[in-house]
Amino acid sequence: MANTDAFSGCHPVVNFVYFAAVIAFTALLDHPVCLGISLVGSLCYAVGLNGRRAVRFQLKYMLPMFVVTAVLNPAFSHEGATILAYLPSGNPLTLESVIYGAASAVRLVAVVSWFSCYSAVMTSDKFIYLFGRVIPALSIVLSMSLRFVPKFKAQLGLVSGAQKCVGRDASSGGVVRRVRNGITILSIMVTWALENAIETADSMKSRGWGLPGRTAFSIYRFDRRDKAALAACAILCSAVAGSAAAKLTYWRFYPTMKGALPGAAPAAAMAAYLALCLMPVAIDLWEDRKWRASRSAI
Repeated sequence: MANTDAFSGCHPVVNFVYFAAVIAFTALLDHPVCLGISLVGSLCYAVGLNGRRAVRFQLKYMLPMFVVTAVLNPAFSHEGATILAYLPSGNPLTLESVIYGAASAVRLVAVVSWFSCYSAVMTSDKFIYLFGRVIPALSIVLSMSLRFVPKFKAQLGLVSGAQKCVGRDASSGGVVRRVRNGITILSIMVTWALENAIETADSMKSRGWGLPGRTAFSIYRFDRRDKAALAACAILCSAVAGSAAAKLTYWRFYPTMKGALPGAAPAAAMAAYLALCLMPVAIDLWEDRKWRASRSAI
């Protein structure tokens, strides 16, 4: 997918540092406000990247995942001091388990949303640019693996459509016929994957992969905009990390819910985390504003 937003055009170092930070904070911070901020930031950026497709993805996959995760925890975990009711099995349903299940669901959806944004922004060439010299073998394997999934899916659609045109669709007919047609499509895809692997190996060998002194072409330049974005990201990350170390974002669920008391310092910590999570959206809005101003000046 071609990325047209301003944050995707930043240097790969800025992109990677940002996503590593927000995903780490989403996984580590337990405060419900922090989890909500991370979810809102990830959804806003996902919609900015993918538009309606992101909305359909959230409704089709993320919403059921949220419901299942939120329901499973109170069904199997009965910790907590505030008993709301008793289940038919006789186990208590506690307020803490319900809230923890909802928080876990928010965390899971936020992490998946951030990873979807990461996969859209951090393309394979960016990943190889960052880690090609440090871990060349691992970086090329990860890059090829991430690239193979959408490529395999696209080829599977082409093969399935071609087989459907000749009456060998795997979704119609009797069970035996569908199994036979499915095996045929699977055989075609395995053959294609093996041929593609051989062609890729020959192409890499012809380009001098693994030879000492081999150079790599790069189109990325670390300009003033990237310096400003990386500095802002570093400042916000330092503020959030310092706030977490000072327990300004502290929260516990068991045995009773308890967290940092409301005040100016926790509010400032939440504001810094909100600014960090909305940083890509803010950069996009700023660049759009500059573009409209330049057009009006012509």
